[in-house]
Amino acid sequence: MAEPRWTTEPDVRPPDDVLALAAQVESDGGRTLAVYQEPMGKHWQIFCLLPLDKVEATPYQRDLSPTHAKKLQEVVKKLDRFVDPVLVTSPRPGVYWTPNGNHRRVALVKLKRTTVPAILVPDSAVSFQILALNTEKAHNLKEKSLEVIRMYRVLTDEAPQAGEEDFAFQFESPHLITLGLLYEENKRFAGGAFAPILKRVDKFLAGDFAKTLPQREERAALVRAADEALGGAVAKLKKRGLNHPYVKNFLLARTTPLTRARKTLPSFQTTFTKLKENIEAFDLAKIRYEDVQRAAVVVPAGES
Repeated sequence: MAEPRWTTEPDVRPPDDVLALAAQVESDGGRTLAVYQEPMGKHWQIFCLLPLDKVEATPYQRDLSPTHAKKLQEVVKKLDRFVDPVLVTSPRPGVYWTPNGNHRRVALVKLKRTTVPAILVPDSAVSFQILALNTEKAHNLKEKSLEVIRMYRVLTDEAPQAGEEDFAFQFESPHLITLGLLYEENKRFAGGAFAPILKRVDKFLAGDFAKTLPQREERAALVRAADEALGGAVAKLKKRGLNHPYVKNFLLARTTPLTRARKTLPSFQTTFTKLKENIEAFDLAKIRYEDVQRAAVVVPAGES
């Protein structure tokens, strides 16, 4: 067998699966430059040049921001230099997924480049640690939630014996799963307004994904019903001429069944059933524009 063309650090033989992956890069038309142990956990990784047409975003990644991609494209073109490798895993030969680097990838595509420098991680599970890894553009609440529910759906098929508690780190927070279902249906859902309540009562569910997904959908339906009641109240206020971007948050703060003084929280179902009832029973005549405006200055509105 011919000696490999790449550098190895430290000067020991890497595991067979890592060597096979390094050779796969070459077979796929790329170039393995180095096989090395990263400095924290001493895990083996591969530094390589990959054919750009074989690199794509993970199927559960947040939607691309055309504005951010265009800005990156302009900067790379102006500098005439690409210095930040993308992170990739390989689910199968000839395919490389980037959980952190899709905007950079698209910038290179627009600039009609053919290769991309990459750090290839042999452990494909790293692709599911997307929220922790992705630092090139901060996620907002909607982006986080949509990525989480997309991961959730993939894992339902790929890891049917696993469940939410097994992927708590990757999902970051249980309320993102519920919000993900709501954002899937309505990209304009007021997630930032409901997030403070959801964070307090939403928990990771026990059982495998096939069991918990219907329960998640039931939770999303309860939030949706409360949002419909909230939308009706806001529409009535607009007819009175009270039109302020913080009005949904203001109403929720005054109708939530949760108080800071409560040591024992009600269940998810009880919370959102009662929230809907409180919204429908709330005396809207008590709300004045100056009160909403004052509250908005004290507490900034949540992310959308």
